[in-house]
Amino acid sequence: MVKRSSSSPIAVPHQLPHRHPPRPGSQPLIVPPPTSTRGALAATTAFALWGALPVFWKTLHGVPVLEVTAHRIVWSLAMLIVVLAISGSLHTALAAFKAPKTLAIHALAAAALATNWLLYISAMMTDRILEGALGYYLNPFLYILLGRLFLGEKHSRLQLLSIAVAIIGVILQFPAISGVPWIAIGLAGSFATYGLIKKKSTLGAFSGLAVETSILAPVAAAYCLFLTATGRSAFGADFATGGLLVATGLATATPLLFFARGAKSISLSLLGILQFIAPTGQFLIGWLAYHESLPPLRLASFALIWTAVTLYILSLRPHHSR
Repeated sequence: MVKRSSSSPIAVPHQLPHRHPPRPGSQPLIVPPPTSTRGALAATTAFALWGALPVFWKTLHGVPVLEVTAHRIVWSLAMLIVVLAISGSLHTALAAFKAPKTLAIHALAAAALATNWLLYISAMMTDRILEGALGYYLNPFLYILLGRLFLGEKHSRLQLLSIAVAIIGVILQFPAISGVPWIAIGLAGSFATYGLIKKKSTLGAFSGLAVETSILAPVAAAYCLFLTATGRSAFGADFATGGLLVATGLATATPLLFFARGAKSISLSLLGILQFIAPTGQFLIGWLAYHESLPPLRLASFALIWTAVTLYILSLRPHHSR
């Protein structure tokens, strides 16, 4: 699963002027731009799709995780080339290969992305959807922490409190699952690292992802060909499985299209709130659809995570910006 990076530029909608000046002492009426509602709907659709995608990945149950990840890289690149060609932005991605610094940044990002995709698909296909959801709940808190440690960013006390509560929630997972939630920690860590690296890039979401999958594609394609040559490929096993493996590219690119559309016309604060739709969808699917275990101690852990989410959302309100 490809969730957004913190490097994506978010445009705050401009406020339209009034045709008539407000009366003295009255509050001016803010008229939102006509694209803001559509933008919020597009962003909501993106996060809803990311939240529902565990159902898709479950259809590939039985296909090795490494093979699924390799096909996802190859077919995602194919989809992104089509999207960039249609939008006239293909030259931007190609230009990155002539800029050593940009290429180096995206090579590091590609390594973080490959790690994230491997862990995510592993979680979806090994009945650990709840742990995957935990990882993406933690992601924004890790962004805050990394931003403070490595970028010198300042954060409100409420945001720092949300990090502390989230950490306690993660610690409570240890006895709840009788171990360490490595997949959750790995997902949050790899995606936060991905976002941190991408802050150094000037490429947009699609161009950047196209460069990263281009870097990974030769190895992924070689692995797929090796499986085919040795008769171990699931791609040619039957038409349905082959079609689903091709569809991994569509499953990757489609939510990103909606996200890119929404991020252009809604505020960063609203985007920060909407992002929790995805792990909530994953949580509900893992619990209700696939009946993953949720004993009281694990539920208490998620309750602390949801408390941290609430604190984070409150911290986005204007009077908590300092």
